[in-house]
Order: sequence, then structure tokens, then C-alpha cells
Amino acid sequence: MAVQSRSGFVALVTGLPIWAWRRRPEIWLLGGIFLAALLLLAFGHIAEEVIEGDAAKFDQTVMLALRNPSDSSDPLGPAWLEEAARDITGLGSYAVLGFMFCAVVTYLLMTKRRSAALWVAASVLGGVLLSNALKFAFARPRPELVAPLARVFTSSFPSGHATLAAVTYLTLGALLASLHSSRRLKFYFIGLAIILTVAIGVSRVYLGVHYPTDVLAGWCIGAAWAALCWTLARWLQEHGKIEPADDDAVGEGDRANG
Repeated sequence: MAVQSRSGFVALVTGLPIWAWRRRPEIWLLGGIFLAALLLLAFGHIAEEVIEGDAAKFDQTVMLALRNPSDSSDPLGPAWLEEAARDITGLGSYAVLGFMFCAVVTYLLMTKRRSAALWVAASVLGGVLLSNALKFAFARPRPELVAPLARVFTSSFPSGHATLAAVTYLTLGALLASLHSSRRLKFYFIGLAIILTVAIGVSRVYLGVHYPTDVLAGWCIGAAWAALCWTLARWLQEHGKIEPADDDAVGEGDRANG
């Protein structure tokens, strides 16, 4: 009997097309909370390892692996790669993220999506406050193992670039994904946001301005914050508190691909 029940449940789950799941807001709510909880647990574990000093060997190994063995001030790769890393890391700066944030909020206000604009503003600005509060609380010194290839002005843990890139790009990626019913476009926007977030974090370690655990922690806390904010947005949208997308209805392509 138990085997039959389990088989019936699997058949029910696997038999539901992707567009059918979109009409189950409680699944999105629970999934978002569960994902955020996992990411927060991962952040807590990394923070504990950093505080106890157990992460030092891992950090040292990764940072030295990205430098010339005979000269720790020289990163691996040609000169253009070093310059490219600086360009990529700039995508996570306050200047670039601030410009994108203002552009998106202005667009939402111009299209009379005031609640969505308020949600984006609260999500991103809340992430900024969270990042700075954590930096102040941990006050981890910057790496001195290798020569930094970019100027820095704050403490090290967690990486502000990694945290705010995750908060901003994942939030905006989810917003863009919600404006389309096509699964391919949804995957494209979310995938692009993830690639940007990962590339920015890796560039911080390559440039020697962050320990790897700084970046890992930044990804975890930033993605957790974005997941919580997006889960709240889905709940508010279901209750009519945030304007739905114009084409939020299920498209025929989703039904066909489901």
C-alpha cells in the first residue's frame, strides 16, 4: 500500500506540466523559504569557520593558486585577463549597481508599477544595509597574503560586491523573468543573473581583495535575501498588493512545453 501511495504521488508530481505549478502559490512560498533557510545555514557555517580560524588554510590555498608561484603580486594569466577582472569586478560596484537600480525603479514608476518599484527599492536598499551591518559586525581585515590589485575601503567579510551583486542581479533577473511566460526567457534572465553574480565574486578573489570565504558568504547571504524578497513579492502579487506582469497569464508555449 505504501509503495502504491508513493507511486501515485510521484505520478501526480511528474504528471503536472510546468504551467500548472505556476498556479500553486503555496509551493512557491514554501520553496522560497526553504531555499533561503538553506542559504542562511550555509552562511552561518562559513561564518563559524572564519571566526574559529578553520577557513584559513582553504583561503590561503585558493588565493595562492591564482598567483605566480615565484611572485605573489603577479596573478596567473596574461595582462588582459587582469584588466578584464577589473572590468568585471566593476559590475558589482556601488556606481554600476546604483545606476541599474535607479534605471529599473524609474522604469517601473513610468509604467505605473509603483508597488513593484517600492519592492525593488526595499529589496536592494535592504540588502545594502544588511551587507554593511555584517561587515561592521565581523570586521575581518582584508587579505595580506597577496598584493591587492584594486583599491578597497571597507572590511572583508562578507564580500560586499558578492552580496550586493547577488541581491541586485538576482532580484532584477527574477523581475525580468516574471514579465515573460516563456520558460526559455525565464531561464535566460535567471541564468544571466547567476553568471554575473558568480563572475563578480570570482574576480574579487582573483584581484586579491577578498578571501574565498568572503565571497562564498556574500553569495549565500545575498541569494538568501533575494530569495526572501522574491518570495514575499510572489505572496503580495497573489494578494493583489503588487501589480502583476502584463503577460503573466500562462502562454501557449508553456503549455506545449509542459
